[in-house]
Amino acid sequence: DTVAHKDWEADRMAVYAAMISCMDRNIGRVLDHPSARGIHDDTLILFLSDNGGCAEFMAEDGWAKFMPDITNDGRQIAMGNRPGLRPGGALTYQSYDLPWANVSNAPFRLFKHWVHEGGISTPLLVQWPARFAAGGVHHDPWHVVDVLPTILEASGAAYPAEFGGHAVQDLDGESFLDALAGKAVTRQQPIAWEHEGNAAVRMGNFKLVRQFGQDWELFDMDADRTELHDLKGRNAPVEAMLKQEYDGWAERVGVMDWSVALPRLLRLWQMDDAHG
Repeated sequence: DTVAHKDWEADRMAVYAAMISCMDRNIGRVLDHPSARGIHDDTLILFLSDNGGCAEFMAEDGWAKFMPDITNDGRQIAMGNRPGLRPGGALTYQSYDLPWANVSNAPFRLFKHWVHEGGISTPLLVQWPARFAAGGVHHDPWHVVDVLPTILEASGAAYPAEFGGHAVQDLDGESFLDALAGKAVTRQQPIAWEHEGNAAVRMGNFKLVRQFGQDWELFDMDADRTELHDLKGRNAPVEAMLKQEYDGWAERVGVMDWSVALPRLLRLWQMDDAHG
């Protein structure tokens, strides 16, 4: 009863729900195609949701505008989360904002943009009737970089050493095909993330994570998946090992120093007429 602009808030979630319904319907059309061709049972299908509920406020959060405010045919777009501006039309651009993102992400911490669980955890649905029984659940974490190795193993294809006369970057990730088959396997290498200065690394049940500009936190993901009880200072060897793994990964893949990159990006946005 204390929520302001309840009808408008309900409209925002109604538009979001309609978008999900539209997506679901059209994914169903795609999935009908293998059946129509008679190859359903021998088709490997992987569906990975996008990561994290989006808590971005649009222009209200002080960031530079990052979307064009006109359509391709020159019509003006009404930008931003403004009560009274009904969302959903082709000439509006809004988000569903922090409260609804919290609903989407509960009980996990933080949202898209961060690398706490609320920003990175996502279900992967896999179907391959000729190879796997339906209904299996595998809880151990994997990463999007593991998808390509899995497809290569499933198809028997080789990863090329070069393409067009140029060397191809070494394949990252590990195949999780055995996990899909119900075998008790886990990822052997640590998983690392970095996005706009937010960083994390996970090995086994321990995860080291930090928000940009803040200290590292350490969590036991088996006991504390919601990342509420920081164990930093209680297990120095694990902290040191994970920090070393993260630093090695960051150097190998070329992670930018966000404290240097962010001011440069803000200057570029301000100089770009298309982005305000």
